Amino acid sequence: MAATHLLSEWLPTTKKEMLLRGWDELDVVLFSGDAYVDHPSFGAAVVGRVLEAAGWRVAIVPQPDWHGDYRDFKKMGRPRLFFGISPGCMDSMVNKYTANKRLRSEDAYSPDGRHDCRPEYPTIVYTKILKQLYPDVPVVLGGIEASMRRLTHYDYWQDRLMKCILYESGADMIVYGMGERPLVELCNRIAEGHKIHEIRDLPQTVFISTINDIPGGIQDDDVVLHSHEECLHDKRAEADNYRHIEEESNKVHACRLIQQTGNQYTIVNPPYPPMTTEEIDASFDLPYTRLPHPKYKGKRIPAYEMIKLSVNLHRGCFGGCAFCTISAHQGKFVVSRSKESILREVRQVMENPDFRGYLSDLGGPSANMYAMGGKNKKICERCKRPSCIHPRICPNLNVDPTKLLEIYHAVDNLPGMKKSFIGSGVRYDMLLHRTGDEKIDKAIQSYTRELICRHVSGRLKVAPEHTSDQVLSLMRKPSFSQFVQFKHIFDQVNREEDLKQQIIPYFISSHPGCREEDMAELAVATKRLDFQLEQIQDFTPTPMTISTEMWYTGYDPYTLEPVFSAHDAREKLMQRMFFFWYKPEERRKIEQELRRIGRADLIPVLIGANRKDTMRKPHENGNKKTSNHRQGAPSDGQKKSGNVRGRHRRH
Repeated sequence: MAATHLLSEWLPTTKKEMLLRGWDELDVVLFSGDAYVDHPSFGAAVVGRVLEAAGWRVAIVPQPDWHGDYRDFKKMGRPRLFFGISPGCMDSMVNKYTANKRLRSEDAYSPDGRHDCRPEYPTIVYTKILKQLYPDVPVVLGGIEASMRRLTHYDYWQDRLMKCILYESGADMIVYGMGERPLVELCNRIAEGHKIHEIRDLPQTVFISTINDIPGGIQDDDVVLHSHEECLHDKRAEADNYRHIEEESNKVHACRLIQQTGNQYTIVNPPYPPMTTEEIDASFDLPYTRLPHPKYKGKRIPAYEMIKLSVNLHRGCFGGCAFCTISAHQGKFVVSRSKESILREVRQVMENPDFRGYLSDLGGPSANMYAMGGKNKKICERCKRPSCIHPRICPNLNVDPTKLLEIYHAVDNLPGMKKSFIGSGVRYDMLLHRTGDEKIDKAIQSYTRELICRHVSGRLKVAPEHTSDQVLSLMRKPSFSQFVQFKHIFDQVNREEDLKQQIIPYFISSHPGCREEDMAELAVATKRLDFQLEQIQDFTPTPMTISTEMWYTGYDPYTLEPVFSAHDAREKLMQRMFFFWYKPEERRKIEQELRRIGRADLIPVLIGANRKDTMRKPHENGNKKTSNHRQGAPSDGQKKSGNVRGRHRRH
């Protein structure tokens, strides 16, 4: 039976709940764009619990009403230290709209999936209200929305280049990335009497300065970016900026970034070093109730339903996918929890009344990167590569999955545990890699077989993303031939073990570099593998990814060579259409389009004369849906721990 929780066990959300704790004053008030779920996968809860553990009195105001008299912004009063804005675990615009700017079916982080619980750009809306009501109280921004807008960036929703979000919001500081350490230190300094505008050396923060107030002035080892105004007039300058922004996000010893905007300068201090295992354990081991706040009783919060029976093993990802925000937010260096901490959380999950013996996901940003990193740390300290596995796996990377297998075995041996599934995405290129070390290579093969035999709940989700090697190179993904090789292994193990499991690939259309003929060839390649694709999407440009910069500027930030991108709505629609070659209503349009682009040679291969083949429903082939515990599972990059695995990574 699950333990009964008292209302006072959640961080307070009202004055009444403050009084239950005996508090008459708050140090920090957090305004969250998400519903309040007290769980280590939800950013506002993590920040609140970390500050509470450090001795500060913290309250959360989830999804305040931004209309009318602003009573939700007044109800907790004036905090001693600052207001914090946590706009949500996903970018608010990605959370609300599809790639073609249509309203999504639901808001995954709101009660009953409602769309009216938060504004667009809550970071800006909330800050402006707080500055109107309490002009002398500092406002500190955090979360994915502010982190990814910490410098000049392209905004797809407004179709324009925008300044650092501090300018439009009027906030005082951004704490970017995973904010536990900088926020605790910020509280300490303000409590000691420092004004927020005097705090200029705090790692992992962003602030605005005049030229005369830049600490130490512009120094030789600072990276001075092209100004906002230069970027407005020269797209090559904007593209060039993002090579340096990404490199500094992924270095052990990063440089300070400086960008001029008008008569002011945006200063991005280097991040803290990666957390230690002890530090990340401490964050996960805080006294979360692991439940939505009682105010949501009887209401469904979709994101919580997705992750309530899952456990995150680590933070960070060294994959470096060009369309991914993880390295810019969590970093490329993997920080892994201890086995003891993981088992403590698994036991807590097993107390959930909905637990029936099956753990829905024992994963992470990429499920099979646990406890992996550079063998020689000194080499890592000199490295600027955004990816440790593209274009090839670094020889300095430890890819031994033995410690991960130990976690699987320890979890599966817990009394009452029937099976632990891997719902997070798996990097299959790492499973195909051979190091030349017989022991490690044998462990990789053992891991692959165990993954397929014991941890797939009917469907294994992987993300080849495309079939064109040219497009995949721009994505920083492995050749499609590696997916074919992995599928062969998957099918062979299934035959040998008499399993009826499916492999479910994810694909993207309209990514930079992708043309209609590439999508036509993708359709042919996947048809030959007997796939009728379900897990597909159009590329959505989101702030601070290399793919977005290619899409907006037309240049590869690393080479400054031109890159084609489909911007025209018709061409994007045509690219997407090729995913659905098996639908009778699409056959005529596909045939016409193939003739128009000069690829009539693909017509007999793709749609042919065999009407039975093209009239099949999606569930009539090897991708049929099955009744299992992972339907609707998140994809390769839909991560937890302060950023619930959501759509932001794959968009």
